[in-house]
Amino acid sequence: MKKIISALLFCCAISLSASAQYENTKIQVGAKAPELAFDDPAGKKLVLSEINKGRVILLDFWASWCGPCRRSNPALVKLYNDYKKKSFKGAKNGFTVVSVSLDKAKEAWMQAITADKLEWPYHMSDLGAWQSKAAEIYGIQYVPQAFLIGADGKILAKYMSAEEAVADLNKLVK
Repeated sequence: MKKIISALLFCCAISLSASAQYENTKIQVGAKAPELAFDDPAGKKLVLSEINKGRVILLDFWASWCGPCRRSNPALVKLYNDYKKKSFKGAKNGFTVVSVSLDKAKEAWMQAITADKLEWPYHMSDLGAWQSKAAEIYGIQYVPQAFLIGADGKILAKYMSAEEAVADLNKLVK
């Protein structure tokens, strides 16, 4: 019995330390969202603060080569479709998703956007993969990873995957 209890305690300790290991400590809830300004697939510069004006944003970090990202994309598409036309407290321009890709190959990035039906208009990347400036700014050490940004430009929450945002989005809906 002691061996079983010891094994369970050991497993719990490992699990907790693994969870802490993956927590993003660079971005703090309540802080102003750091600026991002990168090209979309067509080469047009997108600026996070301009997209954010009066809008709640789910900032999603992902990559076409990331299996967990691709498996979570259907839930992200559903989330976007469920919330894109809703009214949000203090957000006169509603809600959108901004995807930041850690891809290196533009074609793979564009193909994944199409294949996964990521229909929102805001996709950005510097095609730097893990050396991406966006990943550096946001302290991204794994993908997927997401941040909920309020219409005031402040970080409301951070998630290991975008679909975790549903409860917080529901709190913001009028």
